[in-house]
Formats: sequence, C-alpha cells, structure tokens
Amino acid sequence: MSDLGLPDLIGVCGTLMVGLAYLATQMRWMNSDDLAFPVVNLAGSFLIAFSLWHNFNLASALMEGFWIVISLIGIAQYLRAR
Repeated sequence: MSDLGLPDLIGVCGTLMVGLAYLATQMRWMNSDDLAFPVVNLAGSFLIAFSLWHNFNLASALMEGFWIVISLIGIAQYLRAR
C-alpha cells in the first residue's frame, strides 16, 4: 500500500464510488432511474480514468470508456424525461 501514488489513490476513490453506487442500487438505497446513479458512476469513472492515464491498462481503459458513455446516456435520458 505504501507504493500507491496520488493517481492510484484517486483511482481507488473512483472504484469505491462506482462500487458503492452499484451496492446502493442492489440494496434499494438508490434507484437506478435517479439522476444520482449515473452522476456518481460518471464521477467515479473519471477518477478511475485519471489513474489509468498515469498507469495505463487497455482493458481497464476500455471498460471505463464504456462506463463513461453509458453514464452520459443515463444522464441524457433522465434530462430528456423531465
């Protein structure tokens, strides 16, 4: 753990955000139709992508790219429905 740099710590925060948002929907603490869900996922994915910018991993970068796009679609759908 002592080898973790700032980009790694930022990525860990992003991973916790995405994981906790998913847990919150599974536990029914958060509704996946609410704006908070894609916003938290988007923020978490950007934090993970920041860490990947410093320690690149193609598979993880592709996953975060998809996650960012899907989150943006969720935000757009929410705003369009309002």
